[in-house]
Amino acid sequence: MHRTVGIGIRGVPLFTRADLLARDVTPTELSRAAAGGVFLRLQAGVYVERAAYLALRPVEQHRLAVCAAMEQTRGGSAVVSHLSASVLHDLPQYRFRDRPVDVTVAADVGATSRRGLRRHLDAIDTGDLTTVAGIACTTLDRTVFDVMRTMPLEVAVTCADAALRREAVVGRRFDPHAQEDWRERMRERAARKAGARGIRRARWVIEFADGRAELPGESVSRVQLFRLGFVEFDLQVAVPGPRGADYFVDIALPEARTFWEFDGEVKYRDPSLRGDRSIEQVLLDEKKREDWIRGRTQWRVCRGGFSDIATPEVLAARLEAFGVAPMRGGPVAPPPR
Repeated sequence: MHRTVGIGIRGVPLFTRADLLARDVTPTELSRAAAGGVFLRLQAGVYVERAAYLALRPVEQHRLAVCAAMEQTRGGSAVVSHLSASVLHDLPQYRFRDRPVDVTVAADVGATSRRGLRRHLDAIDTGDLTTVAGIACTTLDRTVFDVMRTMPLEVAVTCADAALRREAVVGRRFDPHAQEDWRERMRERAARKAGARGIRRARWVIEFADGRAELPGESVSRVQLFRLGFVEFDLQVAVPGPRGADYFVDIALPEARTFWEFDGEVKYRDPSLRGDRSIEQVLLDEKKREDWIRGRTQWRVCRGGFSDIATPEVLAARLEAFGVAPMRGGPVAPPPR
């Protein structure tokens, strides 16, 4: 029988080869899996209906691929790790695209990677193991640490910010002590891996991460702003509003007396976020809010979306359109991986 996959994939089922043959799917049909047939092979001997799979978002497709990989390696010692584990832990992703499933196995196993599966050879302490929806994977701390060491900076900071937010922010209340506790745990973890690949990068991300970042766009904005020479950041800054309630601004740049607002499209396009307001009303409300913030603080308000933070150069051009120049003599670039 097929195995219906849960963990947020909207009931899309996986099938083994034996499942499909028992349903009178012919071997010839299965051989077409790589060439546009009804079924798509995710791992050796594990299939999904192509149309259902393609209807999923990339992160959901990867979650399904993780389930397929663990079905294929059932009974083995591999555990889901790195970016694949971050997907299981529901950490937000930046520019997520199709990629092999990450698993970690003990170094003495000697297994090699193959199509659709990337094996990392490393020791995993029992304290770094957990399960999510019945799938063995690395804990959140270990997952974020591995992502910090191995992934591009934008991805690493996005995951670290989101994991830290779970510990340091409740509603609008930010707990700096909880943030420092998280940093100390991660510093100790980095110290135990001194000399390993990516440790310099991980240490930098540990200090740069900030749980006040609410969205991947805010995390990536901060990375690009740092690359442009900005070193002082304040996040989710409260500006007293006209009726006693505060307006919150994503990122303050005190060196330039400038606020940066990440302007994702979702708040305009998603009806659940607009409430009963039209897109036109949302835009009008945003303009009134921005005018008030500018008038109250006498700071610039600059805003942009994902296309404006793709590279430091693109963001620099966006800032210059608002009269904000990159900081000269800024910091050295973050450590390479």
